[in-house]
Amino acid sequence: MTIPVLKKTALIVFIFIFLSNNLLFAQDAILKNLVISNTEEHLQLFLDVEGAFREDMKKVVQSGVPTTFSFYITLHRVRAFWMDKKIANVNVTHTIKYDNLKNEYSVIRSWENNKTVVTQSFEAATELMSRVENLNVIQLSSLDKGKQYQIRAKAELSKMTLPLYLHYVLFFVSLWDFETDWYTVDFTY
Repeated sequence: MTIPVLKKTALIVFIFIFLSNNLLFAQDAILKNLVISNTEEHLQLFLDVEGAFREDMKKVVQSGVPTTFSFYITLHRVRAFWMDKKIANVNVTHTIKYDNLKNEYSVIRSWENNKTVVTQSFEAATELMSRVENLNVIQLSSLDKGKQYQIRAKAELSKMTLPLYLHYVLFFVSLWDFETDWYTVDFTY
C-alpha cells in the first residue's frame, strides 16, 4: 500500500468511528413520563425528554450556539373499520441560549407565550428544556365521551444554524441532531 492510500483508509476509519459515536449519542434521547390529564376545558399533556443533554451537547450550548428542541404532538380518534382521524396537531419549541458575559442561560418555551426564563444553573435550564407540562392539546368539547383516542408525541433537536460558511466546514455538527421515537398512549375519554 502506498502512503496516500493509508491516509485515505485512516480518514475513512476515523469518520466511521466518529459517526458511530455520534449516532450512539443521538439514540440515547427518549421520551418518558407522558401523562394525559385535563382541566375543566382542555386535554393536557405532560412529558419529559431524558438523555438529551450529554457532555457534547453541554459544550455546544455553552459555546453560545442557540439550541432548539421541537415537540410534535398528535391526537387521533381511533376508529375500528376506518383509518384513525387526526383531530389535533400541536408543535411547540424550547430554545436555550447561553450568555458568556452574564454567565446565564435563557430558555424560551413557545407554549408559554415565548416568555424567557433566565437562570445561572445549567441543570435548571436543561430541566426547563426537557419538560413539557400543562400543555393544552385540545378543548374537551371537541372530544366524544366513551370514544377511544390515541396521543402520540416525539421530540427532536432542531438543526443548528452556524454563522457564515462554518456549516460547510463543520459538517459533523449536524450529528448532534437527535430525534426520539414516537411515544404513544391510548385512552378512552
